[in-house]
Amino acid sequence: YHLIEELYPICRSITGNGVRDTHKIIEKHVSIKTFEVPSGKNIFDWTIPKEWNIQDAYVLDPKKNKIIDFQKSNLHVVNYSIPINMKIPLKELKKHLHSLPEQPSEIPYRTTYYTEDWGFCISNDQLLKLEDGEYTVVINSSLENGHLTYSEYYLKGKKEDEILITCYTCHPSMCNDNLSGIVLLT
Repeated sequence: YHLIEELYPICRSITGNGVRDTHKIIEKHVSIKTFEVPSGKNIFDWTIPKEWNIQDAYVLDPKKNKIIDFQKSNLHVVNYSIPINMKIPLKELKKHLHSLPEQPSEIPYRTTYYTEDWGFCISNDQLLKLEDGEYTVVINSSLENGHLTYSEYYLKGKKEDEILITCYTCHPSMCNDNLSGIVLLT
């Protein structure tokens, strides 16, 4: 439980400092070996993407109230969003907002890994309350050549056969999806 508490606030994606920070924390518990693969490298049918890092993201309503705040929930920003800083009308902003009408109080998790785009995730309850006007939209992020980080731990057994147990460290703040696997495997 304490490990989940420590890892929960970290904004992770398929690349970036959040993944590195997560692996450093895991290394406090298990002697893992960490590897970095550069952006652009082809691995089978996949190419390692650019590295994404984010510092902040928010939306101000027409009255300058912060209504969406990455600092309160890193799920609020679409993972891999490009940097932006603009003022736009609600009609235009809605094209970049994602919610779950069937789960109206929940913030969804969305990504834009392979398309340079941006967006925010909000509860559907909050989406329905937005008023017309001009909104300030800020995403302070970077998307540039870097690395994909992964780690492994090898435990030699009595037989030559191998058993692979795996988890991924690419989703932010989702205990039942990502963190439970990380903590169980650690």
